[in-house]
Amino acid sequence: MRKRRALTTVIAGAAALIAATLPGASYADDQNPGKSKAAAQRISVDLAASEGPVLHGANGALYGLSDDGVPSDAALAPLKLTTISQKPEGGAQHPNGDALTVSKSFFRNGGDDVYILLQDMYTQWPYQDLGIDDYLPKVEKMAKDVAGAPHSERFVYVPFNEPDQIWYKLGSSDPAAYQKGRDRFFAEWKTVYQRIRSIDPDARIAGPNEAGYDTRFLPEFLTWAKANNVLPDVMTWHELSSGSLKDFQSHYDHYRALEKSVGISPRPISIDEYANRRDLSVPGQLVQWVSMFERNKVYANQAYWDAAGNLSGNVVRSNIPNGGWWFFRWYAGMTGRTVKVTPPTANAIDTLQGLASYDPSRKQAQILVGGSAGAADVAVQHVDRDLFGSRVVATVSEAEWSGYEGAAAPPRVLSRSELKVGADGSVTVPLTGMKTMSAYRITLTPAGTGTPRVADVPWSASYEAESAAITDGQVYTQGTVSNANGYAASGTKDVGSLNKPTSKVAFNVDVPKTGDYDLAIFYGNQAGAPSTQTLTVDGQSAQPVTYPSTLNWTYRGIQHMTVRLGAGSHTLTLAHDKGEVTLDKIDLTAATTPAASSASYEATLADPSGSPRYDYSSAAGVGTGSLELDGSDAAVFDVYAPRDGYYTLTPRGSGAPVKLSLHGTTTTTAPERPLRLFLTAGNNRVTAASATGSAVRLSSLDATGAGDTTGLASYEAESGTLGGAAARTSSDYASGGAYVGSLGAGAANNLKLTVQAPSAGRYLLIVHYANNQRADGHQYNTNIISRTADIAVGGGAAQRVTFKNTWTWNDYWSVAVPVELAKGANTLTFSNASSYAPNIDRVQLAPVTG
Repeated sequence: MRKRRALTTVIAGAAALIAATLPGASYADDQNPGKSKAAAQRISVDLAASEGPVLHGANGALYGLSDDGVPSDAALAPLKLTTISQKPEGGAQHPNGDALTVSKSFFRNGGDDVYILLQDMYTQWPYQDLGIDDYLPKVEKMAKDVAGAPHSERFVYVPFNEPDQIWYKLGSSDPAAYQKGRDRFFAEWKTVYQRIRSIDPDARIAGPNEAGYDTRFLPEFLTWAKANNVLPDVMTWHELSSGSLKDFQSHYDHYRALEKSVGISPRPISIDEYANRRDLSVPGQLVQWVSMFERNKVYANQAYWDAAGNLSGNVVRSNIPNGGWWFFRWYAGMTGRTVKVTPPTANAIDTLQGLASYDPSRKQAQILVGGSAGAADVAVQHVDRDLFGSRVVATVSEAEWSGYEGAAAPPRVLSRSELKVGADGSVTVPLTGMKTMSAYRITLTPAGTGTPRVADVPWSASYEAESAAITDGQVYTQGTVSNANGYAASGTKDVGSLNKPTSKVAFNVDVPKTGDYDLAIFYGNQAGAPSTQTLTVDGQSAQPVTYPSTLNWTYRGIQHMTVRLGAGSHTLTLAHDKGEVTLDKIDLTAATTPAASSASYEATLADPSGSPRYDYSSAAGVGTGSLELDGSDAAVFDVYAPRDGYYTLTPRGSGAPVKLSLHGTTTTTAPERPLRLFLTAGNNRVTAASATGSAVRLSSLDATGAGDTTGLASYEAESGTLGGAAARTSSDYASGGAYVGSLGAGAANNLKLTVQAPSAGRYLLIVHYANNQRADGHQYNTNIISRTADIAVGGGAAQRVTFKNTWTWNDYWSVAVPVELAKGANTLTFSNASSYAPNIDRVQLAPVTG
């Protein structure tokens, strides 16, 4: 969406009850002991009421991809995207996001259809109306481009975008103006439709693509289009207000009835723009949208409100998951058929909603719920005792909101419990302490022998900035139902204007015991460079907190610190130092292993290939059984790393040796024997398979570590040989105090670095860079531009690497580039003959296997 307008906006069987208590939250009534707690809501799941195969239709995004490589393949592939919407190749509406260009990474990562917004060929927003004689030649060129492209059958033409507001004014309340616009639209729809088909006879054409569902225009359009043989192949419209959460079902039902009344066959529906800023990146909000689209089996793309290339606010930088990404990873992992979910209140804004899948072939049920705080009973009906047995393991996990730019570790497992299936086939899973912005996943699998490992849930608490003691700052209200296009904020408020020497925010906290705590600070920074505050605990031991830049002041990121606190009450004060930030909230979490991460990735929930067997004979360990791999079977795990570095990966299980493939390198180990492998910050796709072809049984792939970089070779860019106009430039924010800029825009303007490889083989170059090039023109969206560099080893062929915009020239991000190196000295050349490359700060060299 690219317009400024107001948008109105204890787990139980028949005889057992085991509480599954969620951490870091409490009932509001807990602070009022005299009040009784609110009764738990009830949401029911009927495994016997099938809605049809899981579509995964609601995971798309408008301008979700900006370039080939942004987002990374490792961020794209796990989400199993079905559709994206992009501009035509060479379109002037935005500087990137060309459909044919981004289709390369979209298709190689399993994507289905690319919708092309043909009017995005124009520069202005709203599109300048130069008439059909200007538009038609552009349409012809676009159709020829698509018809001649690889996978042309997987592109969908969208000839007009929001004609109710642009060009045709179909939303006009004046009858004469409406009729004039309608008649013009009919004529030009037919002209463009027929011209596309004359060039690309098998083209799929979507429309009419209004900004909202239109009960006045659609009956007239469909009747006329049928009579003129120009019906759209895909029906599209947008759902962009908070009211869509209550109105979409009636829109869908009205449209399906309209098809019948007009006498046309049912067409696929694509809601090719949905949700607002307050929804994007927020797992609890996304549950509400995705559940209504999935149960109706429609396709849907999240809206484009800000920057291209981050899947509508669900990918940090190019490769790092946030809470929204993990929700969509859950959604992508649902298999089999969706089943009926009955929420406490249907079609209501900001209420508890859910979706569920049931896959008898895997003996799994998965349930996603969210959108409401407090307590809920998730009542699962018709659990097949012949398939699951008399007892099941219920695993409950939480995907928390981490902001648009806050990196999120894998969803925490809150409980693993073995429960009895009632005689009527029912199992009830009560959830307590639910958070409005979180989503929750419940998986049900057969219970074998043994006991599932108790979930490790550390103490945690949240504190809102607007409720803290504020000096020389101001509280602002952000996204709400009535201000749906305001940015998401915890509690809907944040604290800004902290730009005076005396500005500070003091949080009163209380911790249960003495120890180290992870302090997660939710912030925004668009001061033009990393900003700093000073952190004091009870007025003592001041230490700096550095905040990298974010897209804007309310595009929330997270900065983590470790603080040591004694049991009891404390005051944590964040005071102005350099630059400026906004503050949303802080989370305090007990740190059992400071600065380290640890996660178990269940094998039976990994992405399989071949014909692996699901074995639930044992409930020990992660509780979800084992995956048996032999022959050509494989399982792909999505392994998170909080930072670049070496981690320990251990395949848990038994049987034949296991081969793990990562970054193009395959390493063999035995089950239960750890490997030290280099992981890049964010998501890493690790493929596990039998090394011999004989059976290996895996229950999980465990990853631990803090991202060790000890002994990693590092080379400052300015220490290399500079060619042509390439120049060493001083910077307070660059490693070593300098970077190399003015690279590219001519092959001679290059950088050569000599690196030393201890042995021949596959390495990762960790390139640290900055890039803040932006496009001119209308700035409703942030028109950031990625830069590219051609990186060659010795005299070999160069590979082109894309470097996303880093928000400012003073923030340095990293991109990992796999390369093959010879033993000893290797010369790396960074160049770009046609355009500028990013500023290069330094390069690290890491063997994949440590």
